[in-house]
Amino acid sequence: MTVIEAYVGELRARLDGPASAKRDLLREARDGLNDAADAYRDGGWSEHDAQRRAVADFGPVHLIARDYQAELGMHSGTRTLWKLILGVPLMQLAWEFARKWTFGDWSQLSTPTPGWYLYIAQFAHGSVFIVPVLGVIALVCMRWLSRRMDGVRLVKTAGVLIGEAVGLNLLSVGMLVIATGVIDASRLFLSVPCGLLMFLWVVVSVRLALLARRSWRSCATIVA
Repeated sequence: MTVIEAYVGELRARLDGPASAKRDLLREARDGLNDAADAYRDGGWSEHDAQRRAVADFGPVHLIARDYQAELGMHSGTRTLWKLILGVPLMQLAWEFARKWTFGDWSQLSTPTPGWYLYIAQFAHGSVFIVPVLGVIALVCMRWLSRRMDGVRLVKTAGVLIGEAVGLNLLSVGMLVIATGVIDASRLFLSVPCGLLMFLWVVVSVRLALLARRSWRSCATIVA
């Protein structure tokens, strides 16, 4: 194994994040190292020494991994926020459309609705609007802070913002599903489309939480 490939292999082992973004960063590092080594070879250095000097100029692998990990964390966080901003309202709109199309008005419910349930329903419906707003605020903050923070501090701050938005969405969906099941489980399946969309909504919410966790894990792997 060449000096450059050994360096890139160690860098790869230290990084955690989306495969495509990680692959692009490693390709960028390899190309830069190869270009530097070519310049040294043209200057009369041997192959081994040219690669060794190119690696030395590039920087210690733990420092490069720190910067690259921050970039991966930002990439993962931005993708999660866009899915949150677009996905949550879309799921709510799709479910409401399916409910009106296949079930009709809420007055057709066969069981009474207790007063406490209305507060939970209002909280869940309000979260549908609040969560995307939090996502947009997080994106704007990330863009604004990117000019004022180093990459490591920025990605850790972004992880907190993403966690708050995703956590609120998961909490609201969980409370709504549990409360509805306690009152009348059949309300979760007003119709086949409504039941499928409710299940998909839960899956999407859990998926977003897992993506947020991956983003946070990327932050945690940054070498201090």
